[in-house]
Amino acid sequence: MAVITLMTYAGAVAPDAVGVRTGGVPLAPAGFAWPECATCGGAMQFLSQLPLASGTVLTVFMCQNQPGQCEEWDPWAGGNRAFLWPGEELAPVAPPDEGVTRLGEVSGVACVDVEAATYFDASTEWAKENQRPVREVLGQRGGEPEWVQGEETPDCPGCGEVMPFVAQWEEGRDHRTSANFGGGGSGYTFACEACARAVFLWQC
Repeated sequence: MAVITLMTYAGAVAPDAVGVRTGGVPLAPAGFAWPECATCGGAMQFLSQLPLASGTVLTVFMCQNQPGQCEEWDPWAGGNRAFLWPGEELAPVAPPDEGVTRLGEVSGVACVDVEAATYFDASTEWAKENQRPVREVLGQRGGEPEWVQGEETPDCPGCGEVMPFVAQWEEGRDHRTSANFGGGGSGYTFACEACARAVFLWQC
């Protein structure tokens, strides 16, 4: 058994809320340029923000202008971007007018520790004990990734070392407003704080 930190749906929050959330608008440093897809050239969709214990903030973007055609699942193909920023002096950034840039809802996230053998078991147990849908488990923070397919931990593009796992993300509580990880897939974020680098990928 292990203590698994689930990220659970905590209700709607403001689009520019601090803390862990999915959707809304990113909090970014001055001079931030909204990321564009390397394949289609369109503005990416903002997915999530996750403050880390060190005070840095990890944010994730992914192209949704031509789903499935821009290799947005791949960490290196240019169809998604993950950023690691110092937590000070971040401000909301309005998305570009063109492109699919926002999720359908803004969801606050509460972190809950559950003792279980696996992330899947923890999610099922939490949903049962709290009489809530398992889709309200939005992911897990830390621990070990539960891969949908094979293990795919990336090396840091800066130092070449294996990147520490930060969080696993589910698509969301409502398929009409959620992220698109291939239909029932999971997203994975990794970060090398020494190099100020972060990486995102998904599997389904």
